[in-house]
Amino acid sequence: MRETAGAVWVCALAMGVVLAAGADERQITFSTKNHCLDNNDNFSADGRFLCYDTREGVGPGIENCQSIEKVEIATGEETVLYTPAASVRGERAAPGVGAASYSPVENKVAFIHGPPLRDVPDRGYYAKPNRNGVEVLADGSGRNVWLDKRDTATARDTIPGAHRGGTHRHEYSRDGKRIGFTYDDVLLPQYGRTVGYMERHPKAPRGATHYVALLVPVVPKGMAKPGEIEHAAGDSWVDPHGAMRAFVGKVREDDGESYEESLFVVDVPLDVDISTADSGSATRFPSAPKGTRIRRLTHAYAGGIVRGSPEGDRIAYYGRDKDGLPQVFIIASDGSDRDPDPAKRPVQATHLPEGAGPGLRWHPSGNVVLCISNNAVVATCVKPGLRFGKWAFLTPHGDAPERSELVVSPDGELVAFTKPVPTLNAAGQRVYTYDGQDLRQIFVFAYPAADASGIPDAITRPRNPSP
Repeated sequence: MRETAGAVWVCALAMGVVLAAGADERQITFSTKNHCLDNNDNFSADGRFLCYDTREGVGPGIENCQSIEKVEIATGEETVLYTPAASVRGERAAPGVGAASYSPVENKVAFIHGPPLRDVPDRGYYAKPNRNGVEVLADGSGRNVWLDKRDTATARDTIPGAHRGGTHRHEYSRDGKRIGFTYDDVLLPQYGRTVGYMERHPKAPRGATHYVALLVPVVPKGMAKPGEIEHAAGDSWVDPHGAMRAFVGKVREDDGESYEESLFVVDVPLDVDISTADSGSATRFPSAPKGTRIRRLTHAYAGGIVRGSPEGDRIAYYGRDKDGLPQVFIIASDGSDRDPDPAKRPVQATHLPEGAGPGLRWHPSGNVVLCISNNAVVATCVKPGLRFGKWAFLTPHGDAPERSELVVSPDGELVAFTKPVPTLNAAGQRVYTYDGQDLRQIFVFAYPAADASGIPDAITRPRNPSP
C-alpha cells in the first residue's frame, strides 16, 4: 500500500465503506483430507450440501486427486461420491479427478476425469489436453456417465460431437440444459486454450451423453492479426439459459504487435443446432455452430473468472483502477466500453484499499457482488442508487490463514469458503498435505441481510455510517 494504514482507511470511509462486525464462521469439515471448492458451483440446488475434491492430499494437482465428495452442511457428514477404481500417483499420475460442480436442477455432480488407468497406454497420463467430464449421481451410489467423447484419431475427421483434447471447469447453465467448459487441444497444440459448451443431443457420440462444440475460434499462438483472439478462458454463463457465455480473451491490438486481455461474450441462441459445429481433424481446428456470434465488451484490461448476474443483464469482472489495483467492474451484458449510451459502459463497483481479490460472486438478489479482500469476504452493493459502491466486511480481515474459494448458496442465505487449519487424526496427530501444508477445510457463515434486498445489514443499517 502506498499510504499509511490510517490514511487509507480515512479515504475508504469517504468512499462508502462500512466496517461491519465479522460473521460467525462455522467449520463444517474436519476429516483428514484436503477439501477444494475450486471456485465452482458447489452448492446443491436445495442448499443442503457442498461438493468438493480432495486434491493435494497424496500428490500435486488434480492428477493425484483420489475422490469427489459432498458434505451435508447441517451435520458435517461427508460422503464419497466417486473414486477411481484404480489409480497411479506421482509425477506421472492417472486418472485424476477434480473441479466438482453441482447441477442446479438435479442431484448430480459434474467433474474433471483424466484417462482411466486401462487407457493410459494409448492416451498417456493426466494432462490438461487429456481429460473429460463425468457426471455422477450425488446419492453416494457412485453411478456415473461420461459427459463428452474424446477422439484423437488422425487418419480421419474427428467424430462429430467429440473433442480431441481436454475439457474442464464444467459449468451447468442455471436451467441445467447446457454445460460450458474451457478446452485444450492435443492434435493442434499450437492453438491456445479456448471455450466451448455441450448439451444432450440425439447425435451425441456413442459412449457420451452430450454433444460437444467449441465456441471461440482462437488462432495459433503468435499468429493473430488485429482483433483476433489467441487464448480464451475465465469463462462463465451470463444468463440463466446459457444463451451467452462471457470470457476473457487475449486479443491482438490494432498496432499488430501488442495484446490486451479483454471481456468478450459469445452469443449462443437457444435455437442454435450444435450439430452444425465442425469437430475438426488432425489438420483442421474445430469451429463453432452456425448462428453464434462473438462481441467484444471492453478494450481495456479484464481478468479473473467473469460472472453473469442472476438475470443475465450484467457482467462482473476484474479491471484495474487508476492506481493499478484490481477492482470489480460491472457492465451491461449487451454493452461495450464504446457504446454511445453511458448506461451500457463499464462502471467501477469496488474501491477497496487492498484491491479486489479472488472469489468474485453475485448474490442471488443481483444487488451485491462478493469477493475476497485483505483476507476478508467483502460484499459490495451494486444496486443502482445512492448505495452503489458501498461495501462491508462480512468476516474478520487482515488475519490468517487465507480464506479462498468463495461460493454463495442458491437462496443467498449461506456463504462458504475454505482455509487451511490444523487438522488432527484419531490418534491426535496433526495431518498435512503432501507438501507439508495444513489441510484445507470448509467454513460457512450466515449471510447477514435481514430483508429481501440481499444488501447486508451493515450497509442498510450501519452501526458506524460513513461521514
